[in-house]
Amino acid sequence: MSQALTRYSALYASAMSRRRRPRTLTGLDRLTAWVQLKIRHQRTALRVLLREARQIDAMAASIRAHSEAALDEQVRLVRERFIRRDVTTDVVRRGLALVREVARRETGEEAYVVQLAAALGLYHGRIVEMLTGEGKTLTGSIAAPLLAWKHRSLHIFTVNDYLARRDAHSRGAIYARCGCTVGAIQQEMSPGDRFQVYARSIVYGTPKQITADYLRDQLRIGPLGSAWMGRAFLSRLGEEALASGAGPLIPGLRAALVDEADAVLIDEGVVPLIIAQPRRTDDMADVYRQAAFIASKLDEGPDYSIDALRRTSELKRRGRHLAAGMWHQLDHPIWKTVRRAEELVRQALVAKHCYLRGKQYEVVDGRVVIVDEYTGRFLADRTWEHGLHQAVEAKEGVDVTADRETLARMSFQRFFRSYPFLCGMTGTAADATREMEQVYARPVTRIPTHRPMIRKQLPTRVFLHGQDRWTAVLDEIERLHAANRPVLAGTPSIEASEHLSSRLAARGLEHRVLNALHDAEEAELVLDAGAAGAITVATNMAGRGTDIKLDPQARGAGGLAVILTEMHTAKRIDRQFIGRSGRQGDPGTAQIYASLDDELPRQYIPWAVTLLRRCARDGEIVWRSGARLALRLAQRRAEARARRSRASVLRQDDWIDKNLPGQ
Repeated sequence: MSQALTRYSALYASAMSRRRRPRTLTGLDRLTAWVQLKIRHQRTALRVLLREARQIDAMAASIRAHSEAALDEQVRLVRERFIRRDVTTDVVRRGLALVREVARRETGEEAYVVQLAAALGLYHGRIVEMLTGEGKTLTGSIAAPLLAWKHRSLHIFTVNDYLARRDAHSRGAIYARCGCTVGAIQQEMSPGDRFQVYARSIVYGTPKQITADYLRDQLRIGPLGSAWMGRAFLSRLGEEALASGAGPLIPGLRAALVDEADAVLIDEGVVPLIIAQPRRTDDMADVYRQAAFIASKLDEGPDYSIDALRRTSELKRRGRHLAAGMWHQLDHPIWKTVRRAEELVRQALVAKHCYLRGKQYEVVDGRVVIVDEYTGRFLADRTWEHGLHQAVEAKEGVDVTADRETLARMSFQRFFRSYPFLCGMTGTAADATREMEQVYARPVTRIPTHRPMIRKQLPTRVFLHGQDRWTAVLDEIERLHAANRPVLAGTPSIEASEHLSSRLAARGLEHRVLNALHDAEEAELVLDAGAAGAITVATNMAGRGTDIKLDPQARGAGGLAVILTEMHTAKRIDRQFIGRSGRQGDPGTAQIYASLDDELPRQYIPWAVTLLRRCARDGEIVWRSGARLALRLAQRRAEARARRSRASVLRQDDWIDKNLPGQ
């Protein structure tokens, strides 16, 4: 099986890497050829994985007959084969079959054939797409021991500290019987505790935590010539060296398994993780406040223009004249330099118009806290660069923090490409197949569901104005609640979730809200969202990590109804949220509500908005097919823009790797 997958992968990679094509081929021809090649490779790889998974499944009866002692002995023998690098296709099959039985005995969960196929895909370095509820946690815990045996150390990335801690604990018994040690990196850990966890064979953590520790190692011992360091070197340093600031926390980057791979590798891939220290504690805080005051006195249109798409501003002639009249009266030397003065005012205008409370950030305990636009979670220890964070603080009237000096930085994209072995799993990888292949050289495989998907996707409804949309959403939630069906209403921002919550309360509908302001009981809220008649309002953070399980009454009433109150800038995010309904063959429905006032159509298809306004009746667009096509076009344009941005960062990362290999 290994040879078959390797052969197909090699042929596929060879075809993908050919640069000499007939000049008569058009761009469409090349795209069509690429799609056909991708489909053929996908089908071939999936057939191989499923065939091998069925052979592993056929071994279950004989392995189940083993006593506990005999099973442990068989696991030990297979583990030794991996450690000795004596690994054949039969050894891989037997290893997965044994770990599957260990998982069954320790947790009561027995992997299905499709989960075995996904685990094989992970073992062979693929990104596997498994729909929500198909058992990614069990799949990962079956593949993890084999990867840890083969690569000596495995980092498993999750989207937050809670999931890292939960999975390390719930899977710990499996790993222990497989001869692996496990731990989870947490925000509050001391360097000494982190040192102990990183010495284990399987380490759970978030990209932020592990990347930050990797950067701290670079600061502590200098730029690393290699991402790998031997354990002998680590043992010679010892914990005393670490305490003195001389040794590394991470013994090396060897293998990584990424949960929610699309969010981590694509959405957050280009986000730079920065280790910084306060540059100075001078009177720059007053400068940012003064810039915010000047910006508040200017009028959009006559004085300046805003490009909301690129998040930039431009002062016009009148605006420059008015602003100069104000900054010339200020004493700080920085206002004597015209270029820097204009830059500060433009930045204050961007903070005013392009960074909005409840969307890009929230004020918590007198601090500006960034909100992740893809997950809806707080990024409590991150700040914007180049004075933008201070400009937002000045706008909000909170204490302006000192500007910070960057000591080390690395994009998650560059960090994950440092691993010699990389694999991942998610519910929505197919929409990013080409990017996964181009950036990380990882093929994507879509794993079929264990049971047929019976969720119904209802037609998208598009309204003229946001007010019309909210009224329709409230009417639908009220109808579904009366039918005793659970409802999960998805909103794109904290502000929108709070608005919907207030409207539901005004109608007397009992509900619960899950956003970054109410995240303390996240797991409990998501679990309870499947109860009959439950109403849950949530941002994107409800789409990751915890299954919504229906009670019998909810299943009989028609299952979970997912309502998206706005289309996101990427189809993958919509699919991720919609995927909360219809898990493991459960009934359910999903429907998207949108309005022409939403940010997506306004920014990406303003011409279509004008056209569609003529096709409305009672506040709703009656030309439904045209509205859906227009919104999908807007989404595609947003996705293309995001891809271009990520490609720019990729080129920068490649240049750094080529010209500054030690950085």
